[in-house]
Amino acid sequence: MSKEIKKDTGVHISPFEQIKQTTDAGTEFWSSRDFSEVLGYGDYRNFESVIEKARLSCFNSGHRIEDHFVDVTEMIGIGKGGQRPVKTVLLSRYACYLTIQNADPRKEIVAQGQTYFAIQTRRQELEDEQVEEERRILLREEIRRHNVQLADAAKNAGVVEPVDYAIFQNHGYMGLYGGLKQKDIHQRKGLKKSQKILDHMGSTELAANLFRATQAEEKLRRDKIMGKDAANQTHHEVGAKVRQTIRELGGTMPEDLPAVESIKKIENKQRRQLGKADKPAKKKSE
Repeated sequence: MSKEIKKDTGVHISPFEQIKQTTDAGTEFWSSRDFSEVLGYGDYRNFESVIEKARLSCFNSGHRIEDHFVDVTEMIGIGKGGQRPVKTVLLSRYACYLTIQNADPRKEIVAQGQTYFAIQTRRQELEDEQVEEERRILLREEIRRHNVQLADAAKNAGVVEPVDYAIFQNHGYMGLYGGLKQKDIHQRKGLKKSQKILDHMGSTELAANLFRATQAEEKLRRDKIMGKDAANQTHHEVGAKVRQTIRELGGTMPEDLPAVESIKKIENKQRRQLGKADKPAKKKSE
């Protein structure tokens, strides 16, 4: 695994960028042995304690350790064509950031690495935020569309009056949110009455509610459900089934997911950005 790594960090490529590897799926990672070599740890055993501190930092920050630190066994050459197995840790960018924060600060390369991974980690966070915003907008629009279809299916089943439809919707929420009604969810998430629950959901929670809405609509139509009570029961059962699936997959229950920034602010921000992009540049006066 040894390789010649340039530590000149002037205009050349960062040594941390040089040792970055990528899986076939496009996921980037760093080998702990390459990482220790760049940081100047002559004895890898000394670097193992740094990684353990980084694991603890990862756990304390609320992240899953196994998502960022992957233990593997690799074969390295030992001369005359022989090989021996060695323990290696594959590190995510975030793991590298935590690791270098726990490395020997007296090393100049460590200080350089701290700057590099702080910048790169923040850049990744901004990219992730943008992806999350796009997901939320798409999912929120899909829910708007499918709620119209769900309302039509409920109407065909006999849910006609607005008050009856509100009860029908509450049954779906109660199934998905473990018995919580719409007002209970508002209170649980610290939302005001004027704030719409769906506008303050992250993409994971939106996806769960979209699945609830689409499956409830299909079941109402497919099973030709008739009567308000039967429609309410159907919606509750679908919500409960989605909840059960989340539990079986080890996911977070929707009522425990935090409320996030209103999607209306994100939509307004995007409209402003589009407005600036479409606005022609002013010509300089001659």
